[in-house]
Amino acid sequence: MATKLLLSFAICRLIVTVGLTVDPSELLRLGVDGQLSVDPFDIETASLDFGLISRSEPMAVLHPGSADDIARLVQAAYLSSQGFTVSARGHGHSINGQAQTNNGVVIEMSGGSRGSRLGLGNLAKQQVAVKEMHVDVWGGELWIDVLRRTLEHGLAPKSWTDYLYLSVGGTLSNGGISGQAFNHGPQISNVYELDVVTGKGELMTCSEEKNSKLFHAVLGGLGQFGIITRARIALEPAPQRVRWIRVLYSNFSTFTGDQEYLISMHGKPSTLKFDYVEGFVIVDEGLINNWRSSFFSPRNPVKISSVGANGGVLYCLEITKNYDESTGDTIDQEVEALMKNLNFIPSTVFTTDLPYTDFLDRVHRAELKLRAKGLWEVPHPWLNLFVPRSRIADLDRGVFKGILGNNKTSGPILIYPMNKNKWDQRSSVVTPDEDVFYLVALLRSALDNGEETQSLEYLTDQNGKILRFCDDAGIKVKQYLPHYTTREEWMDHFGDKWDRFYQRKMEFDPRRILATGQRIFNPSSGSTSTVSPW
Repeated sequence: MATKLLLSFAICRLIVTVGLTVDPSELLRLGVDGQLSVDPFDIETASLDFGLISRSEPMAVLHPGSADDIARLVQAAYLSSQGFTVSARGHGHSINGQAQTNNGVVIEMSGGSRGSRLGLGNLAKQQVAVKEMHVDVWGGELWIDVLRRTLEHGLAPKSWTDYLYLSVGGTLSNGGISGQAFNHGPQISNVYELDVVTGKGELMTCSEEKNSKLFHAVLGGLGQFGIITRARIALEPAPQRVRWIRVLYSNFSTFTGDQEYLISMHGKPSTLKFDYVEGFVIVDEGLINNWRSSFFSPRNPVKISSVGANGGVLYCLEITKNYDESTGDTIDQEVEALMKNLNFIPSTVFTTDLPYTDFLDRVHRAELKLRAKGLWEVPHPWLNLFVPRSRIADLDRGVFKGILGNNKTSGPILIYPMNKNKWDQRSSVVTPDEDVFYLVALLRSALDNGEETQSLEYLTDQNGKILRFCDDAGIKVKQYLPHYTTREEWMDHFGDKWDRFYQRKMEFDPRRILATGQRIFNPSSGSTSTVSPW
């Protein structure tokens, strides 16, 4: 108790010193079980994210000991006479300051290094219900830990992201996609129930049957309606091994035709489809050897010039088939049957077999290599787009073969299709209005290596050119992990979902105190009555 009082006193002094508008007594009354910190290390950590493009210092950081701690903090903000904001931060993998806040408190949902030292991890709170095939997890839990826990029961979540060191609440607030989304849908389509702290500080349980409006609002809601403190995730029997295959194409329409053929098989028996379908664009020789393409063996190199790339661009189809050791004797025949209708370059088939967990955690191994070279903690001017199927060829001509040209790239360019019917339109996510749409993700890093085409300024400008090209060409893309700065841009992004999005905001976070780093609504000050959000 003495430590808590001293810490609260320190926070009060800090608030007075920097001239913030919050009444210090409001934070003194919180009485949290975790830790409310103004440690410079915590403040610095919460000021930055994976993008390293935006910086915003909070006045304090909360390491919660329970969902009640979060509810107390948000309620204090909601009832504050002068107002402060609250942002939830998972693994800090945002790219444009979405989890940051000024004049507010950041909640470190995943603990971070300080939370870990204090023993505030929530892994022990996971409950795996084998009979009902679900797992209850803390909102700040990382997916890698969810995987490890469920595998103890021979189970695993159905839908993933490519990178597992992300928080459950973070991906569910955006969508959560990977190569399984064509079949199982995004992660937000595989949730049974949530516990959420709304912008009023109310801790509510919601699902399809209970508080369904809040349930659908929060899923893909960019953190605007509440903070996810618990999620009930659907599970399935976990396979033991994965046959991982990559093949190359030089013709774009052939490449996308095969991708669309593969995802059209999702309604057929499991033996008649692949379990994962992705792909990426290779716009220069160097990309073949980068971290996302390390699959190719140095002893068996592939040269763009040797396979007749059209316009200097190659396309890689990446597919997997899950299996168990007991069925390992049939995997060759199953894969052969699935691939016989594909039209890839015959000499470019690369396969490997590995444990299921190793495949799911493949990007983390690449991360460790980049960290060793000092190439991980650099700015990441990523651009993620959902592109209508009918216009994907135009994007190829204008962007892959046009704007990107033959410049050296510093990160992968992913491209793969998804089925819209696997996305619940009641959620807050917006997707193109076609039955099939593509993710195009330019996951590039800004490197300080003297090459202009890999600088932050150049890549940011190039992202702007890509968006302007889409706008001028009438390609109605939607940003995934969206980032806009004006009300008009956000209204255009949500389209006919805007009115519903706005109404939900006014109902669940009327003072607009949550997730202000998204820059959708301006926080209010004064009374708790509804005022203009702009």
